[in-house]
Amino acid sequence: MLVIANELHYLVGMKRFRLNLPARLARSPELAIPFDASSAACMTCARHDTPALVIDGVSHSYGGTDVVLRDVSLCLHAGEIVSLVGPSGCGKTTTLRLVAGLERLQQGYVQVGDQLAASATLHRPAEARNVGMMFQDYALFPHLSVLENVSFGLARLDGAERRTRAMAALQDVGLASFANRNPATLSGGQQQRVALARALAPRPKVVLLDEPFSGLDAELRRKVRGDAIHLLKASGAGALMVTHDPEEALFMSERIAVMRDGRIEQYGDPKTLYDEPKSAYVARFFSEINELTGVVRNGCIATALGAVRAVDLDEGASALAMTRPEHLLTGMAATATGRAVEGRVGFARWLGRTALIEVMLPSGEAVLARTADSQTPGEGEVLAVALDPGRTLCFASDSDIDAIDAGDAPLGEIAQQGLAFSAGLR
Repeated sequence: MLVIANELHYLVGMKRFRLNLPARLARSPELAIPFDASSAACMTCARHDTPALVIDGVSHSYGGTDVVLRDVSLCLHAGEIVSLVGPSGCGKTTTLRLVAGLERLQQGYVQVGDQLAASATLHRPAEARNVGMMFQDYALFPHLSVLENVSFGLARLDGAERRTRAMAALQDVGLASFANRNPATLSGGQQQRVALARALAPRPKVVLLDEPFSGLDAELRRKVRGDAIHLLKASGAGALMVTHDPEEALFMSERIAVMRDGRIEQYGDPKTLYDEPKSAYVARFFSEINELTGVVRNGCIATALGAVRAVDLDEGASALAMTRPEHLLTGMAATATGRAVEGRVGFARWLGRTALIEVMLPSGEAVLARTADSQTPGEGEVLAVALDPGRTLCFASDSDIDAIDAGDAPLGEIAQQGLAFSAGLR
């Protein structure tokens, strides 16, 4: 009866995702709870297939006072890659640890596939969650061969099947010929692929990736990231990735959760987060951005580049008008608006595909413009600039400083603990 009571609590609590599941109450000694696609869609993405992962209303603290997660909710579907991004200490790694079962859940729910994995009163052991993990430092066992490393999470299979499964995983990442090599003899990119093969070999519902490409140089990182997308998609697993790199998140992800002080500030597809951020914090995260301060007067923000219409901002409030360098108009395009301001070029640098130009305005403020024109102006030249009203963001003024929360410990520190549970996965 305790199990049924827990499940009733779960059914009531999973309101964000409309998990309407009355039929399972009669037969759920293991809390195998499916997503009822016939009744409703997942509220965060409107998909009707069973989510590979649901995190609902999760809050967590260390020592009872150091709160690192506050009401975090998101879903992840099969074949989908979702990134958690934000500054150090915002709660990204703690979220991974709770999903993996390396930390006991204090409040909320975690569901993997059709099974409740954790709640305040239930803790499925990590090896029973059907979750794979890939660590920042790969965490390969130096005393085992490449094949033995990949086989590590297949302990429940018999010897022949274990070898066949592991060799197939190595074949998928193009390293079957390295099966008998020691991991120390491999390059960084090859070690990364071995770690990914090991995470995928048990055929998990969800793969958790903690800064998986940060140890690679830029050129290799670009190649390996593309390979990883194809492998993750082919596996059918949902992938939840932690990264500090906004470019990596935009490249890898179908959806991104931007975290701030233990909360999800905004959750959506990359284009929406880049073009339609809900806060200055989110706008700043994905690229350099010009910020012009002003005061709301008659429904507009008066800035050094003219008035900008302010929607839903109080009269007399301090405000920010923000525009990305590629959206700042320059030269003839700026002059054609009739609202151009002339400034002097502080510097102009050709970066290959675009040029980055700093313009000092008469107000003393500096703005950056990014242009595809290879004929860049010289330092000290006069250049007209103007805002594009359709590409200018307006927010109430803030004083955002990325907070550091010591409670969000690096997942790599518990790599061996995490690997210990993979031996029980199939």
